[in-house]
Amino acid sequence: MRRAQDGDQAAYRLVLRAVLPAIRKVARRRIADAGLAEDAVQDTLLTIHRLRHTYDPARPLMPWVATIASARSIDVLRRSGRARRFEVMDEAAMLAAADPGAGDPGEAMGHEGEVARLLGRLPQRQRMMVEMVKLREMSLDDAAEASLMSVSAVKSLLHRALVRLREYGNS
Repeated sequence: MRRAQDGDQAAYRLVLRAVLPAIRKVARRRIADAGLAEDAVQDTLLTIHRLRHTYDPARPLMPWVATIASARSIDVLRRSGRARRFEVMDEAAMLAAADPGAGDPGEAMGHEGEVARLLGRLPQRQRMMVEMVKLREMSLDDAAEASLMSVSAVKSLLHRALVRLREYGNS
């Protein structure tokens, strides 16, 4: 993976081939539906590609991969369940139910870059906890399971991350 991070495409392909069976195993253990499990596998591969620069070569690769695979499997399950439960068929009803106190949707889009910049300043494990618990709205138990950590470790990392984010926001 270190060579892949340095731009060695052949090494990157080898890494992906080597971790693919483990990713599939994690996804299939969490998701009974084969199609949804494969969606989780693909999401995991995309996430590894997008976040490969955050991997610390001094640490074992497989726990990092398993954490991502577990989180992506949970995401796929949530998306599939929420899509069926909250599908809106009546556009007028949807507009009537909109939160009048919510800001302009374009305003929120402008803050995404700032959120990404602040999260990028956090250590990897703290950033991962903020993403899981605050952005993806995972429970502490789910985040602990997905990250292969104890709930108290998740709480501690999350607390430290939020303290740092407040400090970054005030500076």
